[in-house]
Amino acid sequence: MHYDVFMAGFGGQGVLLIGNLLAYAAIREGMNASYFPAYGVEKRGGAATCTVVISDEEVGSPIIGRPAAALIFNPLSMEKYFGKVRPGGLCLVNTSLVEDFGQERDDIDILRMPLNEMALEAGDVRLVNMVALGAYAAKIPVVSLDSLKAALHNALPERNHRFIPLNMQAIDLGASAAQAKAKA
Repeated sequence: MHYDVFMAGFGGQGVLLIGNLLAYAAIREGMNASYFPAYGVEKRGGAATCTVVISDEEVGSPIIGRPAAALIFNPLSMEKYFGKVRPGGLCLVNTSLVEDFGQERDDIDILRMPLNEMALEAGDVRLVNMVALGAYAAKIPVVSLDSLKAALHNALPERNHRFIPLNMQAIDLGASAAQAKAKA
C-alpha cells in the first residue's frame, strides 16, 4: 500500500497541522509516513503547502509530482495545483473560497465542500482544516478517524489540548458530510 496527498492553502488555514496530524495517525497504525511542509516567510496569509506520503514499505521521498489526492483551500492553490492531481485521484475543493474555478476534469473525483461554513457550524472557522481532513479520511480511508483523533495529542501543542474535543467534532462533521455526498 502506498498513498500520497498534497495540501495547499494560505498560512493560518492549518494546512501544515493536518499534514502533520495525518502522518502521526499513519504511524499510530504501524505504517511509514513522510511529512514535507513548505510555507512562505509570512506568518499568516502566505502560501502553505505540504505533502504526506503513507506506505506499508519504506518511503523513499516526500516529493510527489502527481498526487493521488489534493486538498485545495484557496483560489491560488486551485489555480496552481488542480491540474497536477493524477487521473483516478481525488481533489477536495473548499467552495467557500474557490467559487468558480473554471476547470473541470472527468478523470478525477472532485469533492466540493463549503469548508469555511462547515467549520463555523462546528464552532470556529479555524476548524476548516479538521473538517477537510475528516472528509478526506472518510473518502480515502488510508487511516481511521479514531487514529486521527488519537493523533491530535501528538500534533497539537499541549497548551491547545483543551481544543481536542472541538477538533474531533470537526473531523466527524467533515467525515459525515463526505459520506452523505457519496450516498447522494
